[in-house]
Amino acid sequence: MKLKTALIASAISVLTFNMVYSQAGATTPVFTPEQEARIGEIAAEYMRAHPDLLIQMSETLQQEQQEKQTRELKSAALAQQARIVKDNTIPVWGPADSPVMVVEFFDYQCIWCSRLAPELEKVMKANTNVRYYFMEWPVFGSRWPSSLLAAKTGLQVWKEKGADAYLKYHNGIYGTGMNEGRLTKEVIEKVSDNVQFSQKTIDSINVTLTKINDIATTAGLSGTPGIIVMPVNGATVNNTTVFAGMTEAENIQQAIKTAQGNK
Repeated sequence: MKLKTALIASAISVLTFNMVYSQAGATTPVFTPEQEARIGEIAAEYMRAHPDLLIQMSETLQQEQQEKQTRELKSAALAQQARIVKDNTIPVWGPADSPVMVVEFFDYQCIWCSRLAPELEKVMKANTNVRYYFMEWPVFGSRWPSSLLAAKTGLQVWKEKGADAYLKYHNGIYGTGMNEGRLTKEVIEKVSDNVQFSQKTIDSINVTLTKINDIATTAGLSGTPGIIVMPVNGATVNNTTVFAGMTEAENIQQAIKTAQGNK
């Protein structure tokens, strides 16, 4: 069956070449019109008799498309690395000389981000030598005002109190279990210990949110959550991992190993 499949595929390829060759204006096609028609009949008959071949072809196409998308996401992420690393308005936790960086794009009202939060906590506890970047990306802000307020408050906590206070706030908001519009202003104020905004900090925070949105979309992400794991130096498509969606701690851990040069 594999041999027949290969022969059919070869015939179709040659037939396609013949059609293109003819359209290009060549005077001597590989097959006559009658032969082309017969090859098409044979291929159709074979596929009807072996529908599993169509499934295999579909799976192969899907895999190729997924691999192409993954390569594109990695390349786009690599192009944004310098912007992320150099921007001191983005909350970060972990040693400055870390060889590996993990970048999380999230929304406090995203249910999948809520499910990812404890997974990332596990990773952070097991990898304190990694530098973590928290990209406040309130994609649900137009639907749920608390999404935008929580993001702005997080950035205010970062500005006023630094990394440890920010991480406490970040995990604290997710720890409430209030997502998909259930988070309230009162809860945000309580978790943040009532941080206050000023016009100056609000303007700066809005600029940061705009930059994060641009980084996320330019990196090819279409929503939250998103995770990028790469070496701080020498990052390539081979040692960079992008999770465009929910993932688990063991997958992030493996991505960190890959970034470290381990398999």
